[in-house]
Amino acid sequence: MDGSETRRKAGFFLRVTLARRPRAWCNPSMGIDLHPATWILIADWAIRLAALFCIPARSAPAAARSWLLLVGFVPLLGLPLYLAFGHPWLSAVRRERQARASKVIAARQQPLAPLRWTPHDDSVADDIARLCERTGDFMPMTGNGVRLLADYDASLQALLDDIATARSEVHLLYYLMFDDAVGRAVADALRAASKRGVRCRLLLDAVGGKRGLRGFTTSLRDAGVDVQAMLAGGLAWRRSARMDLRNHRKLAVIDRCIGHTGSQNLADAEFIRGVPNREVVARVRGPVVAQLGALFASDWFIETGEILSVPEQPPAAEGHTPAQLLPSGPAYPFANARNAVIAMAQRARHRLVLATPYFVPDDATLDALQIAALSGIDVQLILSRSNNQRLTAWAQDSYIDGLLAAGVKVALHRPHFLHAKHLSVDDEIALVGSINLDIRSFALNAEVGLLCYDKAVVAQLRAIEADCLADADILTAPQWRQRPAWKRSLSGIARLADSFL
Repeated sequence: MDGSETRRKAGFFLRVTLARRPRAWCNPSMGIDLHPATWILIADWAIRLAALFCIPARSAPAAARSWLLLVGFVPLLGLPLYLAFGHPWLSAVRRERQARASKVIAARQQPLAPLRWTPHDDSVADDIARLCERTGDFMPMTGNGVRLLADYDASLQALLDDIATARSEVHLLYYLMFDDAVGRAVADALRAASKRGVRCRLLLDAVGGKRGLRGFTTSLRDAGVDVQAMLAGGLAWRRSARMDLRNHRKLAVIDRCIGHTGSQNLADAEFIRGVPNREVVARVRGPVVAQLGALFASDWFIETGEILSVPEQPPAAEGHTPAQLLPSGPAYPFANARNAVIAMAQRARHRLVLATPYFVPDDATLDALQIAALSGIDVQLILSRSNNQRLTAWAQDSYIDGLLAAGVKVALHRPHFLHAKHLSVDDEIALVGSINLDIRSFALNAEVGLLCYDKAVVAQLRAIEADCLADADILTAPQWRQRPAWKRSLSGIARLADSFL
């Protein structure tokens, strides 16, 4: 065999060997020669390891477990979802502005010590008032007049009447405003007030209030009304906060002496066609109105950077009700609303009544309600038979069996969509506001609640509760367990989805 024959055979074997090797990607600079599938495998495990170090440090334990499970099974899908929705982050600017606002609120209250209400040491209200002051910045103040309005048209008309008689200033902060009859009535009232020389400001959530912003912003600004969207969309939204964080508060301050807060938005009564909303709104006068004004000013500052003037002295006394404002949201270091609800459940001695349209609690809240019922407290939960959030309604159903087993009474209000959010403890505390008993309200939304430490106000709320229960289906454990298996499975899946929050 000559040399040329040898070279031909060697070349043949080399070509065969190369042909049998899988096609590879080569990085000449690094000297790395890996198949694309290998790169995918490396990225897959790199995402898993990064998630293991990152997610538990940035999320609550229950949510962390759910996200780690998702990322572990489908890393390339789980990572983008976690980056978008896994952590309730706010920009440093928003957090710094909230901290500045809290310091100003605390400083402004120091000269108001004579108005401070001090509960009895052995009362339920004692611990609750101190907790809410330390987390939400506002102290309990006496001298307030509080009227609870449960009729939709009456509460709306009260707001319109107060705007119509305003002489100096109207501040409105609402989650939702529609371009409908109610929205147009409010817009007309603001334009008329501005024409009289009243300084009007309107804060609307960029998502909930987008119809109102789209329909009324130009005409209102032309009339001299300051209109501002909260947590605006697009790139600005992504730079400022997690995409689904919302300002869910509903409050109005007129002439710094009249306040409104509760569950009612600036929209027609029917979120669900043929099923009108049932709401509860507190119309207040007295020193607590200054707290509503301070909360509006802090939200305006957080959104715009503009510092509004706040009077040194609160409105004069208009009654005898001790009251306190409780704001909550991701800008605060603690889960103010959730902690207050848990504390009230733990300290109730006789009766605890909770009304909410959306009941998707975290583990701590659920445990507190079950423990209260197992301890012999009369715990009544009022939910809505109709619901405009299907996934939430399915998730809600998954909690009812455990509540009934613990002795919690559960009722489904029938004639209306029960959109009201309120809570009463014994004969001592009434809470009215925008706070739903769900994870979103506790962790993701800016909310507000008005705490009233007064038997007369509790009696007003008890009458509203009784009226709700008079038109409700009372659930029993045997009846509830007869639901079809597919409904129980669907509820469990929906509950799992909420665990990512």
